[in-house]
Amino acid sequence: MTTVTSFPRAVREVDPVWIPLADGTRLAAKIWLPVDAEARPVPAVLEYIPYRRRDFTAQRDALMHPYVAGHGYACVRVDLRGSGDSDGVLTDEYLPLEHDDALEVIAWLARQPWCTGAVGMIGNSWGGFNALQVAARRPPALKAIITSCSTDDRYADDIHYMGGCLLGDKLRWASTMFAHNARPPDPAVVGERWRDLWLERLRGSGLWLETWLRHQRRDAYYKHGSVCEDFGAIACPVLAVGGWLDAYTNAIPRLMRGLSVPRMAIIGPWGHRYPHMAAPAPGIGFLQLAVRWWDTWLRDVDSGLMKEPAVRVYMLDSVEPAPLYAHRPGRWLAEPGWPSPRVRPRRLVLAPGRLEPTGGPEAALQIRSPETVGLHAGHWCSYGLTVDLPLDQRLEDGGSLVFDSEPLTERLEILGAPVLELVVASDHPVAQVAARLSDVAPSGAATRVSYGLLNLTHRDSHEHPTPLVPGHRYRVRLALNDVAQAFPPGHRIRLALSTCYWPIAWPAPGPVTLTVITGASVLELPVRAAEGVEAGATDLPPVETPPPLPITIFEPSRADRIVHHDVASGEVTLEWVQDIGRYRFDGIDLTVRGVTRERFTVRLGDPLSARGEVTGTLDLERGDWRVGTRTRTRLTATAEAFRIEATLEALEGGARVFEQRWDRAVPRDLV
Repeated sequence: MTTVTSFPRAVREVDPVWIPLADGTRLAAKIWLPVDAEARPVPAVLEYIPYRRRDFTAQRDALMHPYVAGHGYACVRVDLRGSGDSDGVLTDEYLPLEHDDALEVIAWLARQPWCTGAVGMIGNSWGGFNALQVAARRPPALKAIITSCSTDDRYADDIHYMGGCLLGDKLRWASTMFAHNARPPDPAVVGERWRDLWLERLRGSGLWLETWLRHQRRDAYYKHGSVCEDFGAIACPVLAVGGWLDAYTNAIPRLMRGLSVPRMAIIGPWGHRYPHMAAPAPGIGFLQLAVRWWDTWLRDVDSGLMKEPAVRVYMLDSVEPAPLYAHRPGRWLAEPGWPSPRVRPRRLVLAPGRLEPTGGPEAALQIRSPETVGLHAGHWCSYGLTVDLPLDQRLEDGGSLVFDSEPLTERLEILGAPVLELVVASDHPVAQVAARLSDVAPSGAATRVSYGLLNLTHRDSHEHPTPLVPGHRYRVRLALNDVAQAFPPGHRIRLALSTCYWPIAWPAPGPVTLTVITGASVLELPVRAAEGVEAGATDLPPVETPPPLPITIFEPSRADRIVHHDVASGEVTLEWVQDIGRYRFDGIDLTVRGVTRERFTVRLGDPLSARGEVTGTLDLERGDWRVGTRTRTRLTATAEAFRIEATLEALEGGARVFEQRWDRAVPRDLV
């Protein structure tokens, strides 16, 4: 990585900038602006998110926006309504109001004397989501977007559901936003209004988890903001980037297939971050590519970028299983589009204990997995920075049906989504199946390379699920996550099937026994033919960033991942601790301290014992100003309903100034 301190245009930082909206609301922004922009106007690049520009994203922003601004752009970081120092209350994600505000922001940017009138949007995660969503609204000034680690489908590929299964990360994410929304604006920015604005947020933001749980099907709530409903609504060019460790990578192939506008895709070995600051290595010079993208579409300058391959992906080489990687070996591939013309399907038929190239007689195999299968799966969405990746799959395979190929005689590469067609029967009307694809070394070590989930009541439709008839055979299709993975000679390909995957997915209400019919069930692999050195695959630039933000660390951060097993009671708990430490933003003299603890517990033989609890503490301090929040969210379930218990406390100077408690029941809907 190279730190760059000199740029073609000198840049000044302007913060706060107040963007007025038609209803009287003011949004707070920070702008990195070339100092001569009034004389030589520049295009604007907008990042529009709720994560607090002055503290939570400040370190990340410093590694991106000054670089792009130094190449002749106004980079604008806006706090959404109800977040950071902006007015109002944030009551949910991706609301129509959020998009309406964005349209006003874009129009305001285009009118500024320092702006040429051309605007782009960029974002990672939430910002990547709303870049797509706002593009679908077609604001006239929006000329192109870059979307990173995002999704086109808020139901099928977001943090809420996977294959119709309720994700444990829904609880994690709801708890994260519960804590985010409780943070006050900065009195150094908003003045004496800060306390009134804070109390307004505390009273009004609400319990998002309840809202989300009241939508367990792919209804209008999730169709809103899902640009896959109408790819044709997006009329501006799209650059989509992501990483194989991220949970949102499946959206990139769909965007490449579904969009008709100029588009490009880059998928590396990374977790849920922008590519120039992502892990594991190797990173790429994402900022150089972003400047070329903006040059092409906001300046009408031929940067040569669109003459390069439309799709560049990193083919992962085989590695031993580990919870964290500093580097992933592999190589870059170049493709003219998606799907790759080099990919051909290869069918493997399930036989008892084996994957075979040709079918054999049918056999009925049964599995009722222990509720602990999944405890070693890692997080649904990895950041690649802590011990959040899956461990050796032999820890899970003992509670699963396992099917192995013969040892490979030559290297095999797959690119795309493995697809499983299963013939199954269940002894309960609500059941789920988890499928894991692993690379098995000669030593026996098994590294998970992809997986998928399916709520079997959603076998025909996420919008209109139907109960299973116990004992009836169904043919179901389950697409695993897209991947680029190489299997070396001597290794085996393993498919493992289980009836639970806790806490990635919330368990079905009953202890399900699933019958799998081999001989009639098939795994289809997207096998890619290797063709030597590929033009354009290896010309990605090295990482460059501006200097990091100056901070003083008083207590270091740490991350723990611990499994507790009470043998006497059969209760098993997975505990995650994310301690951000204690540190000061030197430029604004703000000290931050925070800890999040997650506990997911289940008792063997009792899926209704499953419970998840997330607690969070956050403290902000500057001189005599000391504020803090304490949040707790707990989710349990009976066979009929989910139960949410939550508390929110706010502290000022050590004294409680606000407290609210929730106790809500939400009926289960075939989940």
